Amino acid sequence: MSEIHVSELAIYPVKSLRQIKLKKVKIDPFGFHFDRRWMVVDEDGQMLTQRKKSRMCLIQPELLKGGQLRFQATGMPDLEVDCSSSSSSRRVKVWEDQCMALDCGDEAAAWLTQFLDIKCHLVFFPENEFRQVDPRFAKTGERTAFSDGFPILLISQASLDDLNRRLSKPVAMRRFRPNLVVSGCEPFAEDDWKTIRIGDIHFRIVKPCSRCIIPNIDPDTAEKSAEPTRTLSQFRRRENKIFFGQNVIADSQGEIKTGMPVEIIE
Repeated sequence: MSEIHVSELAIYPVKSLRQIKLKKVKIDPFGFHFDRRWMVVDEDGQMLTQRKKSRMCLIQPELLKGGQLRFQATGMPDLEVDCSSSSSSRRVKVWEDQCMALDCGDEAAAWLTQFLDIKCHLVFFPENEFRQVDPRFAKTGERTAFSDGFPILLISQASLDDLNRRLSKPVAMRRFRPNLVVSGCEPFAEDDWKTIRIGDIHFRIVKPCSRCIIPNIDPDTAEKSAEPTRTLSQFRRRENKIFFGQNVIADSQGEIKTGMPVEIIE
C-alpha cells in the first residue's frame, strides 16, 4: 500500500457556498484559515444553508487579497465584498449557538437576496468573537466560526471510492464538503484513528460526522436526489444516524500542503 498522504485541501469561506481547493493551507485558531468565516442569514439572523436553499451551491466565492470576497454565479454580475471592523454588528444563530457577527452590507444582501429569492444578509465572524466547540469532544477554549460544529472535516479517498462502487452513478468528494482528504489507506480506516500528524501539527479525530441531506444535492445543478444517502444508510447507519467522515481538531497552528505524509499516531 502507498504511503498515507494529504491528497486534497479545501475551504468553504461562506457556509454552504462552493468550495475553494488549495495546495496549501494555514491552520489558525479557527481551523483552516478563512474556512466558514462568512455565513448567509435570514432576517432573523438564522443561518441559511443548502438544506433550505439548495441554490447556494451554485455561488462560487473567491478570496481576494486583504480578506475580501468575490461572488460569481450564472446570470449575476460579479460582486466584491469587504467586511471590516467598522461594519455594524448583528446577532446570528448557528444551530443552538448565538454569536455576534459583522454585517457585510446592503450590496451583498441585495445580491444574495436576488439570487436565492429570500431576504437575507451576509455576515462575518470577527476575530474577537468566540464560539466554543462542543465541550463533550473538545478542550475548553477550542473554537470554531460558522461550521456546523467542528473546525475540520476529514475523509479518506478510499472511503469515497468504496461508496462509489456501490452507487450506480458515482458522486464527487465535494458533495461531502471535507477540508482534508487523505489517500493511501483502507476504506473507512479514519473511523479508527484518534490522533494523526501532518508536518509539525497533531490533529485529534474527535467525532464521526453525521450526515444531512446536503450530499444529495448536485453541486452543479442544485437538484436533489435520494443518493448517496440511500446507499450510505445501508452500511453506515447507527443510532438512526448516517456517518461519513470524521470531525477533527488541530492541536496547534502552522501550515500543511497536499502531498504531505500523514502519520497515524494513535
